[in-house]
Amino acid sequence: MNNPSRQKTLLYVAILSNSLFLAHHSNAQSGESARQEIENVLVVGTRQAYRGEFTSLEIPQSELSIDAKTLRDAGALDLNQALDLSSSVARQNNFGGLWNSFALRGFVGDENLPSNYLVNGFNAGRGFGGARDLSGIESVEVLKGPRAALFGRGEPGGTINLVTKRPTFETKGELRLSAGSHSTYRSDIDWTSPLSDNFAVRIVGFYEDAESFRDTIDTQKQGLSPSFIYRFGEQSQLVYELEYSHQEIPFDRGVIAIDGQLGLIPENRFLGEPGDGPMETDVLGHQLEFQHDFNGNWSTLVGFNYRDTSLEGFATENGFSAPDANGNFGRFRRYRDYDATYQVLRAELTGSFTTGELEHRIIIGVDADEFENDQFFLRIRNRQSNQEINVFNPVYGAYALPQPLPNTDRVETQESLGVYIQDQISLNDNLDIRLGIRFDDYDQELHNRRSNRTSNYSETQLSPQFGVVYKATDSLSLYAAYGENFRPLSGATDDNHLEPNQSKSTEVGINFTLNEGLLEGTLAIFDVEQSNISTVDADFNATAIGEAGSQGVELDLHGNVTDSLSLWLSYAYIDAETENAFNDPNFGTEVPAGSDLLNIPEQQLSLRLVQRTELAGKPLSLISGLLYVDERNGFFSRQDFKLPSYTTVQIAANYELSNAIELRAEINNLLDEEYYTNSFADVWVQPGTPRTVRVSAAFRF
Repeated sequence: MNNPSRQKTLLYVAILSNSLFLAHHSNAQSGESARQEIENVLVVGTRQAYRGEFTSLEIPQSELSIDAKTLRDAGALDLNQALDLSSSVARQNNFGGLWNSFALRGFVGDENLPSNYLVNGFNAGRGFGGARDLSGIESVEVLKGPRAALFGRGEPGGTINLVTKRPTFETKGELRLSAGSHSTYRSDIDWTSPLSDNFAVRIVGFYEDAESFRDTIDTQKQGLSPSFIYRFGEQSQLVYELEYSHQEIPFDRGVIAIDGQLGLIPENRFLGEPGDGPMETDVLGHQLEFQHDFNGNWSTLVGFNYRDTSLEGFATENGFSAPDANGNFGRFRRYRDYDATYQVLRAELTGSFTTGELEHRIIIGVDADEFENDQFFLRIRNRQSNQEINVFNPVYGAYALPQPLPNTDRVETQESLGVYIQDQISLNDNLDIRLGIRFDDYDQELHNRRSNRTSNYSETQLSPQFGVVYKATDSLSLYAAYGENFRPLSGATDDNHLEPNQSKSTEVGINFTLNEGLLEGTLAIFDVEQSNISTVDADFNATAIGEAGSQGVELDLHGNVTDSLSLWLSYAYIDAETENAFNDPNFGTEVPAGSDLLNIPEQQLSLRLVQRTELAGKPLSLISGLLYVDERNGFFSRQDFKLPSYTTVQIAANYELSNAIELRAEINNLLDEEYYTNSFADVWVQPGTPRTVRVSAAFRF
């Protein structure tokens, strides 16, 4: 897209990043002592943008890092399974299985787009690349509370950040082969090696072919993530990562409730048309980061990201009307051709210095990004063409699939330039305060190709944060934090003046360690207020008047209880509801104040135990896991429709035959619980997977 203002913005960022580099490089070399400091610096790893260097007891916010070992013990292969380990995260409508959608601390983002998440600090959830696979992911970070003061626009309840597997200067590799229920077969490869003293590569990839407990549903997924790191001596390094994936997944809206009752049709009943074929999604992304350490105190990070995603295919979907007395159920057919590109350039300087008795740890940065959302959408409803199916005795292919009619043809572009600064000031050895603010200047352009009309919307935004943390002992700190967040609303124009979604959060808590530091935990109490939620007025025009609140308590505890027993516990109590009456834009009904937000359980618990022992002198890990999800509102416009609570149990075992071979067996949903993970309405309800078994073998080399 040729956009002069965009090109100027990127140029300004590039100039500023070089200015930061040159200015500090000049200062660092102003004396012989500075030169001696630099000579002793060795780059030993990559640094995360927007984060700084803080221990868990120094952070005045709640954060949860799910590391590679925990993900492996849990058998998590995709992002949904990883986020089940955090009880602060609740599953939302997943767009027929085509994307990740989740709520954090009770709040979800734009229901018409995937939930946004970050990869190494870069926005990556925006777009249509399918549900995120964890191949190539080292850890998953759940960063709770508003983060706009650093990251910029984002989800109101917090931020999910994925940390990728990057090359190391140690040669190692692993091939993992697995097979499971419903003819599920998967292979994963991970290999890294230095090619010289300064250059290392890593290749991570996967392939999966699977049927499903859902009738007629077959999926194929594949992905590849090659990367390299190059060190320019002892102080600088360049990291490049490529992301490619292709998925073929039939669109599946799930099951329906009949007269408000679930379970009257079996959980495997597919109500679409197999003849539509799968939806196809593709991702091609690039990340490039340059890091330079001036000395032991100051570092700069300059990065560029470009990600292209697409989604295309036909789908016959559950309609919104209830089936008749004989079970005949209306549907509609849609065709989607969605494309999205996202690119960002950023530069950041981090360091520490003292003023008098005060120590400062500071982050200063600037970034510019562009998100282009191109949607072509066709639709035909049941009343325009007979598309009924009998929910009790479905017959697929009973009629010729109708050709959908024009509905949406538009492209929306969002551009933003942001500048941010954060300073954590140590007033003494025990007391820190954190001050931060970010300025964003963003523009939205919406071009409707059907009407050949273009509209625009511009806004500036300040996002402050404040935190205080008191280190009471070497194993306990108390903190309080306040922050504000914003998220531009898709479809904002000069006509409807859809002001950005706003949220304010207050949080108090304690970070602590137990068992001589082997157990880490956080207990937090939070209150989040959200305003300018997108809705419709009495004339069904878009507006942003919705308000909602979320309050709750969270407890995260993980680590080693004994030398051989490890614990993972995450519990959340969340009370999330509307604060004013407004119209539901999807069904045109009024939602009263005090209504429960969609798919938000009041209580959720994730508990895992891993016992390490030996069998025939070889290491053996015995794993048990439990996930409890409370009753949830399943239909925003009908508060009496609830998804029942459920508990699933997992058992697994990892056995190391040798340093080179590891075997694993797992049973998921051991008690074969019938449950429902999320819904959008009583006719779009996603059933959970019944009992499954999976075995795998890993070969290390």
